[in-house]
Amino acid sequence: MELVDLRREECLELLRAGVVGRLVYTEAALPAAHPVTYYLDRDEVVFRTGDGNKLAAAMRRHVVGFEIDAYDPASCTGWSVLGVGMAYEVTDPDRLKGLAECMPPPWVPDRSERTIAIPLQQLTGRRLGARAPR
Repeated sequence: MELVDLRREECLELLRAGVVGRLVYTEAALPAAHPVTYYLDRDEVVFRTGDGNKLAAAMRRHVVGFEIDAYDPASCTGWSVLGVGMAYEVTDPDRLKGLAECMPPPWVPDRSERTIAIPLQQLTGRRLGARAPR
């Protein structure tokens, strides 16, 4: 098996194709990860949430992570993408209107009062696959 680093463009392509990822942040001084449905808007991951810890982290402009992956146990192949950035709440009415037309339904219905964006200041990915024949 071979582990290969992905280029930023490949990471963005995988993010564009996804729907559910994990928001990674600090909660009460401990790591936390929660699934969210998301949309990739240029180079920002955007998701909806209700009031609570995710929103609190975003409102304080904390650095958060966002991760997606896939793995096929039959072939032992897969990939993982991790983005890191300073989350913020989207408040511009024009942008919110445009995003509402593109975003998937929220992970938890009726808890989507706020829209959070994560600019992907760091973006890394790796693919695990069969080694190319020599």
